[in-house]
Amino acid sequence: MKLSGRTDIGAPIDFVFAFLSDFDGWERSALRRGADVTRTDKLKKPGPGMTWHVRFAWKGRERELQIKVVTLDPAGRMTLAFDGPAVEGHLNAELVSLAAKRTRLLMQVEVKPRTLTARLFIQSLKLAKSRVQKRYDTRLSQLAADIELRQGGTGGQA
Repeated sequence: MKLSGRTDIGAPIDFVFAFLSDFDGWERSALRRGADVTRTDKLKKPGPGMTWHVRFAWKGRERELQIKVVTLDPAGRMTLAFDGPAVEGHLNAELVSLAAKRTRLLMQVEVKPRTLTARLFIQSLKLAKSRVQKRYDTRLSQLAADIELRQGGTGGQA
């Protein structure tokens, strides 16, 4: 199943990229939501090859994923691959500078099932695609608002 969306953000492209590639911040956010996140690589700075093992409860069951940074290009491209017992997929994010303080975020997520149970679940999501897409678009808008708020709160400093 593929979901894609775009949103415009009132912040410079460098700031948006720094926000999206703040992996320590994403780890803290996941931990606050009850996930168990373990960094499994030895890289000193963010880049391709970073990996995490993530465990979290969802829909009443314990889930596990391995997440890997495949692409991290400061020009505005990022690709994360995720792999678990039931699903695999990737997330692509692309940034386009619209103006000095305006950036467009294009984000696509693709999930492929590995088990019959996952296949049935993803099929049910496909049947409710318009509702799922609306929630995805809402989440992207919330992300844009968070970035704008953070950018405004730092006085424009990254």
